[in-house]
Amino acid sequence: MLATVAFAMGTPQAGAQASGGMGMLASFMPFILMFVIFWFLLIRPQQKRAKAHREMLEALKRGDKIVTSSGLLGTILEINKDEILLECGEAKLRMSRAAIGGVINDAPKGGKGGKADKTDKTDKTDKLAKK
Repeated sequence: MLATVAFAMGTPQAGAQASGGMGMLASFMPFILMFVIFWFLLIRPQQKRAKAHREMLEALKRGDKIVTSSGLLGTILEINKDEILLECGEAKLRMSRAAIGGVINDAPKGGKGGKADKTDKTDKTDKLAKK
């Protein structure tokens, strides 16, 4: 029985040896494809986020309103190379610059523009003043 199996395997032919290189490339193709998918879905977006965060940290200035990675909201009083002095209410905290999660924009979000908000406020105060 073993002799028939060994005879059936035979010796590799010249054509089979030439296609061995292509067979090896074809066997690595799923791994290459998985790496490309991981690159575009995981690695590249993470690098973009890290670059945007680094640029945001470099653009910080005194008076910016920020949120820390732990959720504290405050205003920058002093800023050095590695640390900041943050005013949170009446407390002043010295913390690492890397602990800043983002800058808070004061611009209104949504459908209303700045002029409509001002007009609405003045109309309300005018109505209250007349009463």
